[in-house]
Amino acid sequence: MFTLMFRLSISVFTLWLCLLNVLEAAPRKAIKVFILAGQSNMEGHGAITANAAQNNGHGSLEYLVKNEATSDQYKHTVNSDGSWVTREDVWVEYLGRKGKLSVGFGAREHLFGPEFQFGHVVGNHFREQVLIIKTAWGGKSLAGDFRPPSSGGKVGPFYTEMVKHVKGVLADLGKHFPDYRGQSYTIAGFGWHQGWNDGLKNDTVAEYEKHLINLINDLRKEFETPDLPVVIANSGFGGEGQRIDRRLGIINAQLNVAKHKPFSGTVFTVETRPFFRPAEASPSRQGYHWNHNAETHFLIGDHMGKAMVKLITSEE
Repeated sequence: MFTLMFRLSISVFTLWLCLLNVLEAAPRKAIKVFILAGQSNMEGHGAITANAAQNNGHGSLEYLVKNEATSDQYKHTVNSDGSWVTREDVWVEYLGRKGKLSVGFGAREHLFGPEFQFGHVVGNHFREQVLIIKTAWGGKSLAGDFRPPSSGGKVGPFYTEMVKHVKGVLADLGKHFPDYRGQSYTIAGFGWHQGWNDGLKNDTVAEYEKHLINLINDLRKEFETPDLPVVIANSGFGGEGQRIDRRLGIINAQLNVAKHKPFSGTVFTVETRPFFRPAEASPSRQGYHWNHNAETHFLIGDHMGKAMVKLITSEE
């Protein structure tokens, strides 16, 4: 009896080792890579912690999590002990800052940007590991700093840096992420949130639509993804009450790009004006940074993520 049980144990152990070897040998699914780019509002200025000195904490992520009227929408962002959730299945790389998705990947570590809820949305949808590479710098224009090659003239230094940085991260994933296991990757989508600087002058407003079309086409060539799904979050500062012609010009140009016939079914523009929150309900009065309102940054990321999923699934 003992001998039989011993043999059975050995057999089970051997089978278990075989299964482990099969699992190790099985090809891992390619990582879904999303590039998020733009200027300061893609960097992210959503306030995380409630500060009583700033409008009694209103408009911060902490306030939204704890407030009874909004807590249900934000409960997925916190653990049972109140700490912020960290996702194993979504990685973030932001110009050298890297790790698992959580708060703190904004312009500074006490802030967050669209990547936060964007990451939750795409992470929930895709079974593959997700990687968000964010390349954003404050105070940058599309006409100059991000100027794409197809627009002629001098190529923008931040266009060049964006492409170089993304390729550099992808070339050395093991260095950046200890949990990387040698998977291949696919560049699954590109997100763009920018426009403040181009909206300062009428001539850059007039050129914006052309430059954004060229940016999309050039990035598709750079990354050899001719139908790369692209989601644009327009520059809805001021909300529905925005009346400045230059600002409306940028908003309309961003909306028009998605209507460009060759982009049908692959480019979508998120209308962000409904997400603007007044200073009286926000941590600051910096309208160009969405008043540092966490709800605004959350909603931009949420809608960008949902639009991206829809574009990708419609292609499958």
